Amino acid sequence: MIDMEEKTVEVMITMFCTAYHSQNKKLCPECQELLEYAKLRLSKCPFHQNKPTCAKCTVHCYTPLMRAKIISIMKYSGPRIIFKHPVLAMAHLMRSRK
Repeated sequence: MIDMEEKTVEVMITMFCTAYHSQNKKLCPECQELLEYAKLRLSKCPFHQNKPTCAKCTVHCYTPLMRAKIISIMKYSGPRIIFKHPVLAMAHLMRSRK
């Protein structure tokens, strides 16, 4: 479950960065920092394999600045991920329905 969350957030950050910061699929330093932060937070998640999606989580573990950044990335990437990565999108949708 955490591995799938990590992959999903990586894809979403890459989509956002490619659209706004970098044209070569290599993350800019700001997006790379956010990805590393997100992975760190996921690795320390108290729910481990029973982790809900972030929108339904009762523990908000991001700092306000990082949370604002990831929300803007999710707003951009969320509607677009279904077309580029339908399997990840469907898996995320299924996890959010639990």
